[in-house]
Amino acid sequence: MGEDSVRIFEVGPRDGLQNESVILDVDRKVEMIERLVEMGVRDIEFGSFVHPKWIPQMADTEEVARRVTRREGVRYWGLVPNLVGLERALEANTTHIATFMSASETHNQHNVNRTVDESLDCLKTAYETANAEDVTIRAYVSTAFGCPYEGDVPFDRVLAIAETLLAQGADMIALGDTIGAGTPHQVRDGARRAIEAFGVDRVAMHLHDTQGMGLANALAAYQAGIRIFDTSVGATGGCPYAPGAAGNIATEEMIHMFDGMGVDSGIDRDRVLEVAGWVDRETDIDLPSKLYQYTSQLEAAEDQTEETRATA
Repeated sequence: MGEDSVRIFEVGPRDGLQNESVILDVDRKVEMIERLVEMGVRDIEFGSFVHPKWIPQMADTEEVARRVTRREGVRYWGLVPNLVGLERALEANTTHIATFMSASETHNQHNVNRTVDESLDCLKTAYETANAEDVTIRAYVSTAFGCPYEGDVPFDRVLAIAETLLAQGADMIALGDTIGAGTPHQVRDGARRAIEAFGVDRVAMHLHDTQGMGLANALAAYQAGIRIFDTSVGATGGCPYAPGAAGNIATEEMIHMFDGMGVDSGIDRDRVLEVAGWVDRETDIDLPSKLYQYTSQLEAAEDQTEETRATA
C-alpha cells in the first residue's frame, strides 16, 4: 500500500446490518457481499458468529460464509465473540476473523457480559486456537474515544488493551469510536500514539458518525498516518449496546473525500453508489448516507426533466 493510498475495510454486511430492524435473507446477503467485492473492496466483513439470541440479524452467517464465492486477493472476515464462535467460523472455512471487546468496563459488561480482564482471558484462549489454525486475527477495541456509560476513556487504557491483544496473538488492531464521540484533535492524537506503539500496518480506524464528525475524524486520522479505514455502504449500522450510536461512515462518502485529495483507494465511488442503490431498492433499510441521498435526488430530477421533454 503506497503512502498516498488507503485500504478500505467494508463492514456493511456485518456491522451495517446487525443494527437494522430489517433482516436480509441469505440470498440478498450473498448478493450484497459479491456486489461490494465487484466494486473493488478487498477486505469485507461478511457476518458474525454470535448467538442468534443476541443478534438475530446474523443467525445465518454460516450459510452466508459457505455460499459466498471466494475471490483471489479478497480477505473475507467473520466476527467471533469467543472460542465457540471461532469454532463455528472454522467449520465454515473462515480464515480471517475479527474479535471485539471494549476499553470501557461498563460497555464491555453490556456488550459481552464480562469484565475487561475476563474478555482478555477469553480472547487469549481463542487466539491460541486461531493461531494454531493459521487464522489471521483483527482485534476491535471499542469505545476507544468515549463510552455511552462512562464518558471519556483514558487512551492509555486503550493502548494497554491493544498491546495485550497483539501480544496474545492478534495481527492488527481496529480502534473503534463506537458512539462517534471522538473529535479530530482527539482522534489525531490517538492515531499518532497507536502508530508509534504498533506500526502503521497494524492499526485501523473504525469511526461512527453519530455527531457528524465522522469524515473530519477520518481526515485527522489520515493526516496522523492511518491508512486503513472501516466503512459501511450507505452508512448503515450502529451498535446495539451503545444507545444513540449512528451508523458507520458511508463507504461512498469516504471514497469521495479521498478521491478529492488524490488518495487512491482502489474503489470506484460511482460503483459504490450503485450498490447503495441496490440496498435501497431491495430492502426497507433507510440509508443515512448524505452523498447517496444527494445523488439519488439529482437522478430523480434528471429523470423528471427527460419525461417532461419527451411529453412536450
